[in-house]
Amino acid sequence: MVLAAIIKEKISIPEDVEVNMESTNIVIKGPKGEVSRKFNYSNISIEKNEDNLSLSSRFPKKTDKSMMGTTKAHLSNMITGVTDGFTYHMKIVFAHFPMTVKVGDYKVTIENFIGEKHPRTAKIVGSAKVNVKGDEVLVSGINKEDVGQTMANLEQATKIKGKDPRVFQDGIYLVSKKE
Repeated sequence: MVLAAIIKEKISIPEDVEVNMESTNIVIKGPKGEVSRKFNYSNISIEKNEDNLSLSSRFPKKTDKSMMGTTKAHLSNMITGVTDGFTYHMKIVFAHFPMTVKVGDYKVTIENFIGEKHPRTAKIVGSAKVNVKGDEVLVSGINKEDVGQTMANLEQATKIKGKDPRVFQDGIYLVSKKE
């Protein structure tokens, strides 16, 4: 049985992206904006070379290998976010009661959902932006976690409890993702 002493992963950095490292905090700047995150897992070291980020771990255990993949995915998503951004397309679906969706500063208000008198609200997380055009809702931003959580908040705000979901299909649902 041979144990790998060191495992390494590399992530290439595009030309229009700038990476700054300050101890455990990594700041990535690109044409769409800036994203920062702390990576403080002790068994993984991150180094910046000329045109790539290098992740390495010495004598990795199973959890170290899984954290290596997670860290690589987070860094790749940060680079994708500042270059292309993330956009989730959602659709407003209703059968009998036409609902209205309004965007505020930090929340989305859903009125007349299944004829309810009180409006439902969904929180907009971080730097995500929400646009409503007719029966489509676009959630976009440069941080994948903020965009995904905002989309999930919209779906959860229109979740119907205590009724048959095959009959009552009203809500706001994810249609497609552009990453």
